This record gives sequence, structure tokens and C-alpha cells, in this order.
Amino acid sequence: MSGLYVIVGLGNPGNHYEKTRHNMGFRVVDRLARDWSISVNQVKWKALVGQGQREGHKVLLVKPQTYMNLSGQAVQAIQNFYKLDPGHLIVVYDDIDIELGTIRVKGHGSAGSHNGMKSIVSALSTTDFPRIRLAVGRRMASQDLADFVLSTFTPEEEKVVENEVDMACRAVETILNQGVEAAMNQVNGWVSDHLPKPTNEEEKERINQEKARRNQEAFIKEAKRCGEK
Repeated sequence: MSGLYVIVGLGNPGNHYEKTRHNMGFRVVDRLARDWSISVNQVKWKALVGQGQREGHKVLLVKPQTYMNLSGQAVQAIQNFYKLDPGHLIVVYDDIDIELGTIRVKGHGSAGSHNGMKSIVSALSTTDFPRIRLAVGRRMASQDLADFVLSTFTPEEEKVVENEVDMACRAVETILNQGVEAAMNQVNGWVSDHLPKPTNEEEKERINQEKARRNQEAFIKEAKRCGEK
């Protein structure tokens, strides 16, 4: 088993995408790089990478440069080079399905609807690696999903997601120190104290939008099922 831990943040390269909802993985890696004094500037394996030491482990910070849908190419190249144990791969990414102001840690599981994770799972042929998901808000039912994840945060949301980035970095440290279970216990019940309290009207609108999204998703699933051959 390799003693190296590889921490991969998912996102899209380029200044245009830097502050978008889809780039939360990059933001966490950038924060870790700053806190750990690691320069993530070496171009290798279709990624920007930087190596250092943390919590008694060698660590490799990774930002794939293939664009989100092909993230698995970089991760597979690194896995092949280091013969990495899946338990030593930590993938950090955005999640539209959890409430803003929360993050989730899991030791394994499906890729869900995230295209970057789908690419990694397909490339590695396993789902048995830790992942940290950061909430990025919920889109309006009328809003295109791609447009939403490539949009930027409001000033109010920005305060919340910065808090999420802080907590995600703590989760990475805990995984290195104590393992995935300890990180899950630490952060999976956490809620940011930077969340603004919604007014009654805002809460009603949130509930209406949630119902509309659920109806929309159910319709899409049914349409796909009926279209199967």
C-alpha cells in the first residue's frame, strides 16, 4: 500500500470558471496548498500538481486540467503511476443535492449526477475511495443545470461557501489523521453559522421551488425510461 495520499479537487481550468459553483474542488485544493505551503504549479498527468508532507504522510494535491467531464483521465494516470490504494485517494467536489451550508464525507459510493465523478469512477472502475462534497445551492426549476453550476455565488452565498471550504479542509486533515469515519462524524452534521435566516416569503418560495424541481426530475426520469429501447 502506498503511503501517499492524493487529494483531487474537481473543477474547470481558466479564470473564467475560477469562482463558479462547479469549481469548489479547486478552491479547497487552493486553500490546502496555501495552508500547507505547497505550490500546485507542476504540469503533469494532465493536471496541475504539488507534493509535500502533512500529518506524517506524503500528499499530492491535484487540479485536473482536462475540464470536468474528463477528470478521470488525470486521476487514472496518477493512480497508474503510483499504484495508489483507492483508500488513499480523496476527491473533493461540488454537490447540488445537499443544502447550502453543509458538506458531506463518505468513504465510498456512487458518482451520482456529477460528471467529474462519473469520469473518475469509469476510469478507475471502483467507487471505493473517500470523497468530500460541498453544497453550492439549489437551482430554480426554470434554470438550466449547466448554467447554474457555471454561475457565480451571490455575496451572501460566498460567505457561506467560504465557511464550507474551511470545514472541507478540516475534513481532509481529519482523514489523514484519524480516517474517514472520524471525518464523517466530525462534519456530516455540521451546518454553517454564516447562513442568513430566510424570511417567511423566502421559505415559502424555497419550498415551492423544491417541489417544482422534484416534479421536473421525476418527469425527466420517466421520459428517459419510456424512451428506452
